[in-house]
Amino acid sequence: QVQLVESGGALVQAGGSLRLSCVASGITFGINAMGWYRQAPGKQRERVASIDSRGATNYADSVKGRFTISRDNAKNTVYLQLNSLKPEDTAVYYCNVLSINYNDYWGQGTQVTVSS
Repeated sequence: QVQLVESGGALVQAGGSLRLSCVASGITFGINAMGWYRQAPGKQRERVASIDSRGATNYADSVKGRFTISRDNAKNTVYLQLNSLKPEDTAVYYCNVLSINYNDYWGQGTQVTVSS
């Protein structure tokens, strides 16, 4: 059974930092890309950052220079370091994993709230 367990969401003041983690288990064929998405109230889910199996990263323009995605392949874990947080970063953050056989998996989300 595939499980993605996210952690690290919290209430933080503007300018603060958080580190999100997502541990994946049960993905039989191995992991290709990993990423983070977010969904704010009343808005569509949007991609925040992704990292492929070679470590190449991609970021949404809105978070470039502030967020950093990384992964630990030995632990099947992806991280998202969030710095210089802004109120507009408030959202539920979801972990996404694409397996080697191109199955798509999602975590249940972790809430990030940034107060002004």
